[in-house]
Amino acid sequence: MVQNIKNNQVVNGIRSSELQKIQAGQRGVGFEQLLQERIQQTQQTQELQFSKHAKERIDQRGIEMTSTLMNDLNNAVAKAKQKGAKDVVVIGPKEVFIVNVPNNIVVTTLSGAEMKNNIFTKIDSAVIL
Repeated sequence: MVQNIKNNQVVNGIRSSELQKIQAGQRGVGFEQLLQERIQQTQQTQELQFSKHAKERIDQRGIEMTSTLMNDLNNAVAKAKQKGAKDVVVIGPKEVFIVNVPNNIVVTTLSGAEMKNNIFTKIDSAVIL
């Protein structure tokens, strides 16, 4: 199916003006390269999400989610993603977060007291804040 693209219309996150430049050969960048750059930008800037389970554990365990902690957590997950991590344990000063990196989701969290004598399975990486 062929679809007409109007000026500056966004298709799959790419403005029609960018597509036209590529088609006209004005940028010297291939469509595939531009698409990969957009996908990478989207993945890097995606905010970390919390599963329902993780949200419940944060409330139950009285973990304070400050902007500094969120920023540190986002940075830790971004670094883990760059290294190819899939499931990571992020260890903070008073809490632990288990994060599914490809989906950018905090799966669960533990408070400092619960960290002792705990075994984390199916984790391929660890980041210490």
